[in-house]
Amino acid sequence: MKIIVPMAGMGKRMRPHTLTIPKPLIPIAGKPIVQRLIEEIATVSKEKITEIAYVIGNFGTEVEQNLINIAENIGAKAKIYYQTEALGTAHAIYCAKDSLNEKVIVAFADTLFKANFTIEDNIDAGIWVKKVDNPSSFGVVKLNADNIITDFIEKPKKYVSDLAIIGIYYFKQAEKLKAEIKNLIDNNYKVNGEFQLTDALENMKNKGVKFVPKKVIDWMDCGNKEATVETNKRILDYHKTEELISKTATIENSIIVPPCFIGEDAKIRNSVVGPYVSVGSGTSIKHSIIKNSIIQRNSNIKSMNLANSMVGNYVIIRGETTDVSIGDYTTMIK
Repeated sequence: MKIIVPMAGMGKRMRPHTLTIPKPLIPIAGKPIVQRLIEEIATVSKEKITEIAYVIGNFGTEVEQNLINIAENIGAKAKIYYQTEALGTAHAIYCAKDSLNEKVIVAFADTLFKANFTIEDNIDAGIWVKKVDNPSSFGVVKLNADNIITDFIEKPKKYVSDLAIIGIYYFKQAEKLKAEIKNLIDNNYKVNGEFQLTDALENMKNKGVKFVPKKVIDWMDCGNKEATVETNKRILDYHKTEELISKTATIENSIIVPPCFIGEDAKIRNSVVGPYVSVGSGTSIKHSIIKNSIIQRNSNIKSMNLANSMVGNYVIIRGETTDVSIGDYTTMIK
């Protein structure tokens, strides 16, 4: 089984945090978003993940090495492909065309999920879906009596289904997907100036490929600061029975209200941290109260009262601000 992860987007809604790193490498409960995504996909695949193909922009060698390490940590080979122009979801996948063969899972790297299914050997293709209260805000699928997807509808104005597509797809024969995307590109068939994955899926369906819904039990968004902080909270809840506090962390005269992730060599003194706080490695927190927040690596926080916040790497902050979104290498002293 292969995984293709299109992640070349700029992540503009997550700025300033994506000015220095791509959004999928932002940590959630101590692990990059893309790593958590890949690990969760591995749990629903009966087959070993042999290759992870990343479709990225010009992110630099350090980011590429981090992605390679994530693949190797689950015993898979990494391949790096590049998308130099934003031409749509189908185009992003086609940038990894050399990996589009045999069994493939395509997973867009701005979402996390929890599921209790496995991928059956007897299905042509599967689409991860989640029942939602506001289907008009999403692309949805419509099913027939045999639980086969009959239609893909983008943001329906009238109710047709409440099963939203979360951005993860399985293809038993990825060559068929590659052929349909190539057909779109060769014929310059665009919608709103982009090559859309749903058009390729529709053509596959019309040629006999049967798509089945794979219903997840939870779907977590990482599209902006508020959603990412909420996702951090939910992931910490899922892993609250695990040991989330590093043995090399220093905690003095402080209270840690679980669940919290505390990274290696973090230092927490005279503070109350938690619940639902992730603290990156090497970060120092003094005389502060922090809850429901993500604090990344090597930052220095003193005399703060923070909630619902994101703080980047190598940040220095002092004062009484309560709700912040601060990117890397920032100093803010009040």
